[in-house]
Amino acid sequence: MSEEKLVIQRLEKLQRLKDCNINPYPTKFRADKSAPTTVEKILNELPAGNISIGGRILTIRKMGKAAFLTIKDSTEKIQLYVKQDIVGTENYKLFDLFDIGDFIGVEGTVFKTKTGETTIRVEKFQILSKSLRGLPEKWHGLKDVETRYRQRYLDLISNDDVAETFKKRAKIISSIRNYLDGNGFIEVETPMMQSIPGGAAAKPFITHHNALDIDLYLRIAPELYLKRLIVGGLDRVYEMGRTFRNEGISIRHNPEFTILEVYQGYADYNDMMVLCKNIIQETARSAGVTKITEANSSPRLQSGVSEANKIDLFGDWKRLSIETAFTEAGINFADIFSEDKLKKLGAEFEIENYQNIPSRKIFDHLFDKLIKPKLTEPTFVVDWPKFLCPLAKSKPERPEIAERFELYIAGEELANAYSELNDPVEQKKRFEEQVKEREKGDDEAEFLDDDYVKALEYGMPPTGGLGIGIDRLVILLTRQESIKDVILFPLLKPIK
Repeated sequence: MSEEKLVIQRLEKLQRLKDCNINPYPTKFRADKSAPTTVEKILNELPAGNISIGGRILTIRKMGKAAFLTIKDSTEKIQLYVKQDIVGTENYKLFDLFDIGDFIGVEGTVFKTKTGETTIRVEKFQILSKSLRGLPEKWHGLKDVETRYRQRYLDLISNDDVAETFKKRAKIISSIRNYLDGNGFIEVETPMMQSIPGGAAAKPFITHHNALDIDLYLRIAPELYLKRLIVGGLDRVYEMGRTFRNEGISIRHNPEFTILEVYQGYADYNDMMVLCKNIIQETARSAGVTKITEANSSPRLQSGVSEANKIDLFGDWKRLSIETAFTEAGINFADIFSEDKLKKLGAEFEIENYQNIPSRKIFDHLFDKLIKPKLTEPTFVVDWPKFLCPLAKSKPERPEIAERFELYIAGEELANAYSELNDPVEQKKRFEEQVKEREKGDDEAEFLDDDYVKALEYGMPPTGGLGIGIDRLVILLTRQESIKDVILFPLLKPIK
């Protein structure tokens, strides 16, 4: 039957329910706790007890004067046994107006069938919501990726493992908050609409505020506002929330994503390594993960990693200088600091449009091609070129190098951290250099934020800052393939 005809048929059933003075969308139904917990409790403690639960009908099997139904609440499926002699002839006829997908509420007693299946013998029932559209034909395993992402509600109905992924995501986020709260950090909120976007190399989304008649930007990072709070005397702060970047969409990128940023006064990037490791191991415990087993041909793994390979999140975490990484890849690290030599490397490694893209993008392409695929075990890649890090402190003994690290696990970047630059004169100089890059065509370079420089002029203590991509962390700990699998409603191209 076509979907249009199915809707018409169900609308007719809806009207017949109303003709019987039955409200197909009642206001409330008193349900006991989640079905599995309550059922087991009744079985173990009160064998003859009554139970009241609600759920969505998944199957209906009518056999003359009795019927078996399967319903599902937010936790688990449960079987119902409906007998005409118990519910009454007229009530039993109402099941002809019920369909798979409808929500019903039932009251009854719990028993076990001869096959040992926990079942509720229904004494009373009522419809709670009449569904007008049928579930996917294979509701027990919806596979069409496009449908799964566009209609996440059908995905959750059809695939139990999807719901488990998002429950696990919630546990991961809670564990981060619990860890940071327990270690003296306070959670704060900073503006999502900013007059000057800063804190990252990214292209922002632009909007307009009518009352003030000004353009505003959706934030690309909360960093500069969080560091203002360090200036203000809040020595340990963090924020976990949405961030927006006007960039392409891929299995690792969604324009709207969740980030954790943490700032700690009187600390540096070495302290952030300890904090980063502790946070990720804490989230792994909450997710019940100690080792990541890479099955199938996950895009998170690059060449040289077998299916049986296991990444131990509680083993040794490596520390690798980026200079060593490039040297081992056959690149003279000094060439990285020359724009002309970087262009030659761009040509040598066939980087698309290398002649017209900024130096930092050539560097990123080289890193992604030569180094990133080898970073399987947890690895802190440390001490990056300063020209890539306008907000990070330089190393005292090597001013061209910044005290920065990125964490890689299974070939993917999970975290980024600095010893934060707190010299206002140097920070303004760095911003001005970024403005020149924008004038040369780099639309992802930093803006000049005079108010942030003014804040630094009041004095900011030595500070370590850490950012962790929550979506990528969830991908890692739940072993999903795409960022769309860990964001409930990813951005998709509209259907015309």
